[in-house]
Amino acid sequence: MAIGEKRTIVARIGAALGFLCGVIGLLAGLTEHVWKLGPLGWFTGGTLLTLLAVYALVDGAIALQKSELPK
Repeated sequence: MAIGEKRTIVARIGAALGFLCGVIGLLAGLTEHVWKLGPLGWFTGGTLLTLLAVYALVDGAIALQKSELPK
């Protein structure tokens, strides 16, 4: 596995889960169900997870670029 590839896979999974949390929050808000986290909690969790995924994706890209630099 190339340098940064594992971080990219983890970032993609994290972004998908963050999107899923956002959809759950949207459904909770539209249907007005009282869930444990509520719509705001699901959106906040999804946003945090997506931001962490973007950070991991950028970190993986930087690690890949550094490994390809001529020495």
